[in-house]
Amino acid sequence: MFVTGRFPMLVAAGAVPLVALGATAPRAWAILGAWAVVCVAVAAIDALAAPRTDGLRIGRDAPARARLGESVRTRIRFVNAGGRTVSLRARDAWQPTAGAPAERLSARIPPHESRTLEVPLLPRRRGEIVSAFVTVRTLGPLGVAGRQASIPSEARIRVLPPFRARRHLASRVARLRELDGSTSLLVRGRGTEFDSLRAYVPGDDVRSIDWRATARSRETVVRAWRPERDRHVTIVIDTGRTSATRVEDGTRLDATFEAAMLVAALADRAGDHVHLLAFDREARARVSGASGADLLPAIADALAGVDPRLIDTDWDAALAEARRMARRPSLVVLLTAQDDVTSSRAFLARLPGLARGGTAVLVGTVTDTDLTGAARSAGSMTEVFRAAAAEAALREAERVASAISRAGAEALADGPEALPPRIADRYLALKRAGRL
Repeated sequence: MFVTGRFPMLVAAGAVPLVALGATAPRAWAILGAWAVVCVAVAAIDALAAPRTDGLRIGRDAPARARLGESVRTRIRFVNAGGRTVSLRARDAWQPTAGAPAERLSARIPPHESRTLEVPLLPRRRGEIVSAFVTVRTLGPLGVAGRQASIPSEARIRVLPPFRARRHLASRVARLRELDGSTSLLVRGRGTEFDSLRAYVPGDDVRSIDWRATARSRETVVRAWRPERDRHVTIVIDTGRTSATRVEDGTRLDATFEAAMLVAALADRAGDHVHLLAFDREARARVSGASGADLLPAIADALAGVDPRLIDTDWDAALAEARRMARRPSLVVLLTAQDDVTSSRAFLARLPGLARGGTAVLVGTVTDTDLTGAARSAGSMTEVFRAAAAEAALREAERVASAISRAGAEALADGPEALPPRIADRYLALKRAGRL
C-alpha cells in the first residue's frame, strides 16, 4: 500500500477548519484524532479498491551487451491478465550507474491486453548492471492510496569498454597494407619473408642483391621481402594499485584498455596471434586463441568487469603467466605505470629476462600531460610547491624510462588520448624494420 499527495491534503482539510474555529484543546484533539481515523479508513478502502497487481505479467527486452557511454534502449512488456482495467505507474529497479531516467513509467492497460514501455539507459560504469524487479503501483478510484508490489523480473546488461581509440584503426590498417605489399612497398630486414625478385634501384641495400639471378640477367637483381605473418603478440595489462590513479577523465586502467584493444585489432589485421592478460596477484582477464571478428568482442567482454586492485602487482607471476600463453612471443606490450624508481624496482628486475631471445618489449605508461605545465608554473607559494612536485615526478619518470631502455625494452609514455596511437605506430615501425 502507498498514499498519494491527496492523503495529507485530506487530513489538512479537517484540521485547518478546526484550528480556525478556535476549538478548546481537549475537544480539538479528540476531533482531530477522529478525523485522522476517518482519513486512514478512507485510504485503506481506496487501496483495497485499487486493481490487484498479481494479475500483471512482465516481459523484458534488453541487449546482453552495451558500450560504456552509449545509449541503450530496454523495453518492459506489461500484460494485464486480470479482469479490470489497470492504470499503473512503474519504476525499473536499475542501479544508479545504469543511468536510468528518474521519471516513472505510466500506462493504462485494459483487461487481457498488453503495453510495451521503453526505459532508456546511459551506463556510466563498466561491468554488469542488473535490474532484479519492477516496482508497480496501481491507484484507487479516489486517488488517495493504492497498491504497490515489486514483481521479480531480471534484466542483465554487460557494459563493455568504449574503445574510443577505434578512430585510429583505419589509418593504421592502411599503413599496414602498404607494408604487406598492397602498394608494392616491400622491405628487407631480419625477421622478413622472401617475396619476389626485382630490378635494383639506387638506394637498395647491396646485401639484398641476388648474385645468381643477376648472373642470368642483364641487370642487377635484388630480393624483395615482406614482413612475416603469424607472429605472437602478448599484451599484459597491470591491474595493480598504480592503475587506479586518475588521469584526466578516467583511470590509468581505462586508458590502457584503449591501447590494448587498438594494438590487438591492428596485430590481428596483420595476421599475428594475439594473447591478452590482465594481472595483479592473479589473472583478472585472459584472452588467447581468438582471432578475426571474434577477437575484439572477446577482449571487450573479458575486460568489462576488470577494476584496479589496491595491491602491488606480482611481476614474477604475471610474466610467468604471459609465457604460458605464448612461449616465444615476437612482441610483448606491457601496459603499466612505471614512473617511480622505488615502486618500479621489482618490475625492472624482471624485465631483462623478458627482453632476451629476440623478443621486442614495449612498456606503455599513461601519464598526466599537465605535469609539464605544472612544472613550469610560478607565482604563489602553492604553485611553487606544485611545480617542485611536478618536476620531481618528471625526473623520476625519466630515470625509470632510462632503466627500461637499459634492460632492453622501449618505454613509451603519453596521455590517455595519445598513448594508444603511439604504441600502434611503434608496432608498425617494428613491422617495417623487419623485427616482427
